Amino acid sequence: MAVRWYLRFALSYRDVEELLAERGLDVDHVTVYRWVQRFTSLLVDSARPCRHRPGDRWFVDETYVKVAGRWTYLYRAVDQHGQVIDVLASTRRDQAAARRFFVQALSHGRRPVEVTTDKAPVYPKLLDELLPEACHVDAARENNRIEADHGRLKARLRPMRGLKRLRSVQTISTGHALVQNICRGHYELAIHTDPRLRLAAAFTEFARAV
Repeated sequence: MAVRWYLRFALSYRDVEELLAERGLDVDHVTVYRWVQRFTSLLVDSARPCRHRPGDRWFVDETYVKVAGRWTYLYRAVDQHGQVIDVLASTRRDQAAARRFFVQALSHGRRPVEVTTDKAPVYPKLLDELLPEACHVDAARENNRIEADHGRLKARLRPMRGLKRLRSVQTISTGHALVQNICRGHYELAIHTDPRLRLAAAFTEFARAV
């Protein structure tokens, strides 16, 4: 429950500590932090067999996140149905980072027929190499879908008092993508449940598996 709350809502670890205390559970905020770091990857792995295949039109972009006082980069992709395909936190915005992201994203079992990016110079050569059959779109305003989606993650990160480690950015961003995809019905989990209760039902299933 604590991990679900933290990944779903714009809460700090101390906020979760307070909510648990109201329910008679005495848990320190540092413990909540450790739970999020420990269990998020297990939840993502547990849910993977239930995940829908990504669509064949991808929207890829990088956004900025401050870690330990320095700007870092977060590569993200969504498909035409709004499913977050993958997330990669990186200290650099270069061809090596973009390559790692695409190789990771392609492991989810779908090669897109169209990829929309910004005009970053690393993409044309990389896509010609990894996805020569795909149409590459980089026209102005064509990438609004992913740019709008960044806002949901930024809203989640905003209450935090400063991220200290790149690993934390990766963990929270991946967990947020899991939550967002479940809420949007991109997993075969609690799909016949009231949408307002879908996430809680899915995490109850996870608890049995984890």
